[in-house]
Amino acid sequence: MGDIEIARSVKLKPIMEVAESLNIDEEYVENYGKYKAKISDKLFEKIENNKNGKLILVTAVNPTPLGEGKTTISIGLADGLSKIGKKSVLALREPSLGPVFGVKGGATGGGYAQVAPMEDINLHFTGDIHAITSANNLLSAMIDNHIYFGNELGFKKVVWKRCVDLNDRQLRKIECGLSGEKNVVPRTDGFDITVASEIMAILCLSNDIYDLKKRIGNIIIGYNEKEEPIRASDLKAEGSLAVLLKDAIKPNLVQTLEHTPAFIHGGPFANIAHGCNSVMATKMALKLGDYVVTEAGFGADLGAEKFIDIKCRTAGIKPSAVVCVATMKALKYHGGIAKEDIQKENIEALEEGIHNLLKHIDNIKNKFGLNVIVAINKYVDDTDAEIDLLRTKLQEQGINLSLVEAWGKGGDGAKDLASQVVELCKKEDNAKFIYDLEDSIETKVEKIAKNIYGAEGVEFSKEAIDTIRTIEKLGYRNLPVCIAKTQYSFSDDPNNLLCKEPFKIHVSEVNLRTGAGFIVILTGKIFTMPGLPKVPSAEFIDINENGEVVGIF
Repeated sequence: MGDIEIARSVKLKPIMEVAESLNIDEEYVENYGKYKAKISDKLFEKIENNKNGKLILVTAVNPTPLGEGKTTISIGLADGLSKIGKKSVLALREPSLGPVFGVKGGATGGGYAQVAPMEDINLHFTGDIHAITSANNLLSAMIDNHIYFGNELGFKKVVWKRCVDLNDRQLRKIECGLSGEKNVVPRTDGFDITVASEIMAILCLSNDIYDLKKRIGNIIIGYNEKEEPIRASDLKAEGSLAVLLKDAIKPNLVQTLEHTPAFIHGGPFANIAHGCNSVMATKMALKLGDYVVTEAGFGADLGAEKFIDIKCRTAGIKPSAVVCVATMKALKYHGGIAKEDIQKENIEALEEGIHNLLKHIDNIKNKFGLNVIVAINKYVDDTDAEIDLLRTKLQEQGINLSLVEAWGKGGDGAKDLASQVVELCKKEDNAKFIYDLEDSIETKVEKIAKNIYGAEGVEFSKEAIDTIRTIEKLGYRNLPVCIAKTQYSFSDDPNNLLCKEPFKIHVSEVNLRTGAGFIVILTGKIFTMPGLPKVPSAEFIDINENGEVVGIF
């Protein structure tokens, strides 16, 4: 059976029963059908004095194009913790429609380690991402409407983009306002994918609706003739946008196929955004469970770095343990083997590719000062020779390995990982950030590039330097940085998988995100609006004769 068939074969609990397992009273549960609910933000007032559980971060090596099963491992681990008698909760991101209809597919796990209802979560879910899209585009409409009616604020340059939650490369750069109507001012504009929108980042980093409203008001949407910033609050836009987001900011509660509670809320990508689920959902989960499993997008060079340097710094939290997910195929891929051959045994390629994993391990253990274990998402064609080699290499570094079979066995396939993670959470750590907020913007980028990526330096374009100087003049030098970079390599070149030769990181553009509270650093040829592959998943998704969705994987 495929993922969608497996998900349908399991009888789910009514969502109120899932809420009751976390001692959430009915008054805080807002049902979205039988198996989904919004949890009122008022709940936190009741539970804020509860002791925090242990936070477990799941990250990964640099992935292959289809990913390495990080979400499957996260779900399996949470179920595995339940299997060994621990009160566990998941805190994950919402899937974007971009990859669902693109190349990567859904983001609800796989096999018997899934969150459900799978089709709903992968598609419209509770409408959060649609609300973010609407709020983003309302702000765009208000900007152009203001300019149409006389431009009292004196917009010389608009920096706010529209967004849509689909992969549509045609929208990366557009000409708008071409109707020829009197007072309609044509200009060059563009779209981001919704998960890269500053509104998404704001929702994920806000503590409550009032914090969200304040952050929206702080968004810089353009500049006047004097190069002074114009903010959303100058348009009196924050109230209307907050109203559109009043339900979206409430965390969503669903369940795994084994009925472990799962908060799924917020969905920024980690290659072009900060890659973490919402602070509200994570903090709520920590107050309700003894062990909270969360994940950060793509490899640890992107997701884990932003999780620690942005989310943990903002929220005042830190992980008690880190799980680094890998597959034999990904390690062989980073050993220089073609994609079509990565499922064949190749000890030489595996030995070469292990360096990618060891770099991530070194970053987590020695740069971030956190306790880490490696979880192998096991495939049937993984050989004993490959596993033995990897185990030996990790033992040389004092790192434990767990073979996880959650896809085929659910929580039972992750009980070993769960037991090892519980022990890892008992160890002392030396948690630290990669840079200080007082560092210059260039220094922050250089510290990440050199320490985390292994680059020999950073080259900034003239446009990037000019923007950095403007940011400094505006007084925002002390914000954290969010680096947009390819997920496939430590470098900014997606084809440089081995990174054996010295490389530099090339910063092409810098964007200030005052509402989110960070500075976006665009490197290489990264786009904030992805494109579809030659044969997108959209060609295979359909509704069958029984009215059931098929083709989502």
